[in-house]
Amino acid sequence: MSESAGLPYHQRPDDDRPVHTDELPDTPTRDRTIVATAWVEAPPELVELGADLGHHRVGYLRRIHRWLLWRAGPASGGDARYMALAADDLSERYVLRLFSDGTAEGVGPSGTTHTRFRSWKEDLRDAASPTG
Repeated sequence: MSESAGLPYHQRPDDDRPVHTDELPDTPTRDRTIVATAWVEAPPELVELGADLGHHRVGYLRRIHRWLLWRAGPASGGDARYMALAADDLSERYVLRLFSDGTAEGVGPSGTTHTRFRSWKEDLRDAASPTG
């Protein structure tokens, strides 16, 4: 496998080196998974994001503008939960539950309840400024 191709998510080793908010990369890391327990500013709700689903590994995915996107659980084929936190206000956060059948449920920054992961991510993308 070439270096640029990266590893499948479930094969990426945990990167538990301490990292601060401003050090989280904009784009996905393909060779490792930055875990929530390594994020110095991580709120407890993020660290426990998938505990009730049996997922204790919460991995960083990417930035979507001001949002930091994290996931507990598999990328597909199983129950998972996503959390997006505003990098400039960690108290502003949105959660989406993705079910094993592909359906989803979660509210985005617009206040809309989403039943698809894609529309939830689009809501994050479209929320360019803090909600108030």
